[in-house]
Amino acid sequence: MSTSNHAQDAQDRYFMMLAIEQAKQGLYTTRPNPAVGCVIVQAGVVVGQGFHPKAGQPHAEVFALKDASAHAVGATAYVTLEPCSHTGRTPPCALGLIKAGVQRVVIAGLDPNPQVAGRGVKLLEQAGIDVTVGVLTEQAEGLNRGFLKAMRTQMPYVRLKIATSLDGRTAMATGESKWITSTAAREDVQKLRALSGAIVTGSETVITDDPQLNVRSSQLGVPAGQVPAPMVVVLDRRQRLEHSLQSDYQLCRRLDTLYWRNDDLTALLKDLVSEYQCYDILVEAGASVASSFLSQQLVDELIVYQAPCLLGEKARPMVAFNPLSLSEQLRFKISCHEQLGPDLKLTLYPL
Repeated sequence: MSTSNHAQDAQDRYFMMLAIEQAKQGLYTTRPNPAVGCVIVQAGVVVGQGFHPKAGQPHAEVFALKDASAHAVGATAYVTLEPCSHTGRTPPCALGLIKAGVQRVVIAGLDPNPQVAGRGVKLLEQAGIDVTVGVLTEQAEGLNRGFLKAMRTQMPYVRLKIATSLDGRTAMATGESKWITSTAAREDVQKLRALSGAIVTGSETVITDDPQLNVRSSQLGVPAGQVPAPMVVVLDRRQRLEHSLQSDYQLCRRLDTLYWRNDDLTALLKDLVSEYQCYDILVEAGASVASSFLSQQLVDELIVYQAPCLLGEKARPMVAFNPLSLSEQLRFKISCHEQLGPDLKLTLYPL
């Protein structure tokens, strides 16, 4: 196995980018499986391509090899994640590549899933196939942050979303908050939900806003009905809510809503991975819940939608903790910023 670096051949980078674009087509539909793309190249020409559309359906390599047909013999396969080596609901993709007669396989990154974890590469190499690992690894891993983190640490990737005014307020003192941000920002939140295996909120948010926390967008590139519905978790330490078909609250009428009634958020996150295969978690809640996740250093990514308005000092704050000195502040690195309608979206990572 050879390992690529930043000087990797331009051709490999080009075709791996095409494979990444293929993988993106399954971004919202593959949970709990990772989104994977594959491109088959013969003499510098793409002869086959495919992506993994949904758990239980064939993997990306299968679709790409079928597309390439006999042209796969002697070709190079570009895959965004190490081909699997085990039999689950589908046969091992590494064996499929071997059987098809490909000559070389270029892989963005190894699969940390213990069922794979280098075994796919080993099978390919034992069959005499030239394997290169490490082409556009960072870009490919960005598609599957939750899956990769869960396989490596048994903890999910946690995104915290906050919609706020310029002065850091999320609602009026009465709780009125619909709507601070624009339609464009709220549409973007639909993408975050579609990426998520579970959405975590607080009982106060349920009582105040009566949210649905579902995926209903028509602008995802796939019908909303094809997106696996995110599980909803309500933090309810005071046991103010319960399942009831006659409940006043929409989430309580959902029989699959999970109520979490203790303070151990780490235990919750571990359970979501081990018991429910939820690898990407979105926190949509008020200041208290947001602060709990932040102060316990459980947030991997903070997404702030900031509207160009001022709500005043009596409005509700975006967080509910009070550091006593600058040494206790929580600092972040801005990864990207973009304008959505009139609003600003900031994506930040904890330092």
